[in-house]
Amino acid sequence: MARDNAREAEVRQAIHDLIQTATSYDVDVLDRIYHDSLHVVMIDTDHNVSTADKAAFKGLFSSKRDAGDPPMNTWAKYHRIDVDGTNAHVLLSRKNDLSGTNMDLILSIDLIHEDGRWQVTREVIFLRPEDV
Repeated sequence: MARDNAREAEVRQAIHDLIQTATSYDVDVLDRIYHDSLHVVMIDTDHNVSTADKAAFKGLFSSKRDAGDPPMNTWAKYHRIDVDGTNAHVLLSRKNDLSGTNMDLILSIDLIHEDGRWQVTREVIFLRPEDV
């Protein structure tokens, strides 16, 4: 049981690091957190689906950094963390502006423990209007 709690704490820390890094647009650190096979699926409020790979998703944060955007909100509410060996899944809520408008985000994030660290392999992001 203690080992499971330790692994959950590691995963929570990896997601915390991801949030801190992404919201401050530190693309170099994102490169270590995002697995080379990263796949992102985003569903907007009109039910449109967009996808991105690692390079494209890092590009979103690069463009925000290059435009001089202020850091994004770091608020997060963890709903669930599951760890099974070298695989993990995190379900959480966030509040920020990924698409030009402040939104509530529901995120489903898959991670793998590889090369001595937890890396994000997939993010599914559901955008909702803020305060719904």
